[in-house]
Amino acid sequence: MTTVDPTLGVCPVPAAETEKVLLGHGSGGQLSAELLRDILIPALGHAGAGAGVPEDAAVLDIDGVDLVVSTDSFVVSPLFFPGGDIGALAVHGTVNDLAMMGAMPVALAVAYVIEEGFPIADLRRVTASVGAAAAAAGVQVVTGDTKVVGRGAADGIFVTTTGIGRRLPTARISAAFARPGDVVLLSGPIGAHGTTVLSTRESLGFETEIASDTRALHRLVAAMLAEAGTDLHVMRDPTRGGVASALNEIAAASRVGIEIDEQAIPVPPTAAAACELLGLDPLHVANEGCLVAITAPDAAEALLATMRSQPEGVGAVRLGAVVGEHPGRVLMNTLMGGKRIIDMLVGEQLPRIC
Repeated sequence: MTTVDPTLGVCPVPAAETEKVLLGHGSGGQLSAELLRDILIPALGHAGAGAGVPEDAAVLDIDGVDLVVSTDSFVVSPLFFPGGDIGALAVHGTVNDLAMMGAMPVALAVAYVIEEGFPIADLRRVTASVGAAAAAAGVQVVTGDTKVVGRGAADGIFVTTTGIGRRLPTARISAAFARPGDVVLLSGPIGAHGTTVLSTRESLGFETEIASDTRALHRLVAAMLAEAGTDLHVMRDPTRGGVASALNEIAAASRVGIEIDEQAIPVPPTAAAACELLGLDPLHVANEGCLVAITAPDAAEALLATMRSQPEGVGAVRLGAVVGEHPGRVLMNTLMGGKRIIDMLVGEQLPRIC
């Protein structure tokens, strides 16, 4: 019989993972959704077109004018990468979040958290990029804030942008508005941003052949709304968590199923090679210059043609359809003739990607 010496005390019970914030809570996947659902939304309330519906921005009715507000923080590492940097990314990300609700940007606020010892030359470079990206998007930075923290309390510089936009009159867009029979469109290739940032960070060599797709999409959105109007039901920019997380959020919010075709998914060869080498699914990789749109079937072909006529949508494809079966689920029709469940990203495969 084995005895235990009572003087040794009791071994402490290890803390469950759910008791601490993990990198995966910032992934845009399942853990992010749980953080919102279980902690943030219950404490702060909700903002959006419907109660509890996750949207890229909030719509506020101010004296009969629909204003749209969004805020986002950027912690990408490295700060500079082929195709962009943290400054351009911060502007594009917030402008695009406004656009996904059918709004054109009116003004931006920018806040910096800077680590002591950060090179002034890099601060000038980031700020010049913010200014250039805002000017190219036709929006002014009207206010901001700067904080400096001690060495080790931040990693170089973190940027937060808040945007205000005015919603276009024909925009009636929400993640909850997808309906069976609707068509799923994608504005262009996926996987470039996430693989570029990771390759640059880890010196993998792919960054010599590929660049981030970061860009503003509001002009593409304006053209889409001019063509489709209220037949354009949903828009989403598949950033953290990629196309898979965006489609799963829409399926859950609209209580519908979504089916996409594997052969229709546009992945640049270099991004596909990087994903294969690293064991990544391109559907989970972050993008910063494309959008997912869900539209009424009668409007799909004309809308697709309009998207392809714009610089930001020249690579647009018909990705799949909304169905009444398997509500809340996203399935992929594979090249082998079968079906595969496409889940939201679990954990964090590419930390600090935006």
